[in-house]
Amino acid sequence: MARRPSLVDHLGATPVHPERDPSHPLVVFGDHQFCAGKLMDVQKMSGPHMHSQIELNFVLKGAMTYWFDGRELSVDEGRLCLFWGMVPHQVIDRLPGTQFICLYVPMSAFLGTASLSRFREAVFRGSVIEALHLRPWDREVFLRWRDELLGGDESDIEIVRSELTARVMRIEREGWRDLREQASLIQNSNHRDADWVQHVELMLRFIGEHALEDISTDDVGRAAGLHPNYAMNVFKRGVGMTINQAIIRHRLDTAQSLLISTDMQVTEVAYDSGFSSLSAFYEAFHKRFGEKPVQYRKRMRQGHGDRIT
Repeated sequence: MARRPSLVDHLGATPVHPERDPSHPLVVFGDHQFCAGKLMDVQKMSGPHMHSQIELNFVLKGAMTYWFDGRELSVDEGRLCLFWGMVPHQVIDRLPGTQFICLYVPMSAFLGTASLSRFREAVFRGSVIEALHLRPWDREVFLRWRDELLGGDESDIEIVRSELTARVMRIEREGWRDLREQASLIQNSNHRDADWVQHVELMLRFIGEHALEDISTDDVGRAAGLHPNYAMNVFKRGVGMTINQAIIRHRLDTAQSLLISTDMQVTEVAYDSGFSSLSAFYEAFHKRFGEKPVQYRKRMRQGHGDRIT
């Protein structure tokens, strides 16, 4: 049987945890540039995965269903969505012949746009953003962006960077909805430290790569070369949650993926997700999901687990 394509094949990225079982939701980081997926034919994925970029999906034809942070979301022809790849996601179903264009925007571009503060906060809190207004030429434009990003001509890529960033800004301005209906907003921030974007990106990446280890807020700040107190302030302004909340969220994202895609014991899931004690895991899990891990696993598998392979 042919191996299903992975994100590494799709994006040419490098997994952070290559030693883990393939069913583990690998965190994958690319080169942090604007780039495009090589594959257009949508395939079911073998398990949830996570990556650092903001992902845009434009469905050319057919329909696809995502498992996204514990929910099923379907997107069909002519719709444009974007989300943060650090939230675990997986294509669990699609109509035969479904095709899409998958583009990736680095965190730095997304963080560095001051006018997107409210929009950005929704994305980092796990929203799936759908553009409410599309243009007749969007299909042609997305196809051209994909071709030029894959073509490798730096002059073309520079133009795509500007155009794609502007397109994201238009989504924010012209109207959007959260397909998960969980957007959480913060006040706009005027904090414009010249190194702010780089610092936040470094901290987000460090969390993505090391949240399954025993790390602290101080460790995250040091990874960006910042004093812990200053790091906490910069991170909260940029992402809308504390560093500790981001670490716990990442661990819970990993835990829910493991509960659904593996038969690991709950104790194993807790420790493999970075929690130092079962009590801390149960408390954090119940606070976020409103039920115990065993109940969550049973409910999710009864609902759609037979399609997650």
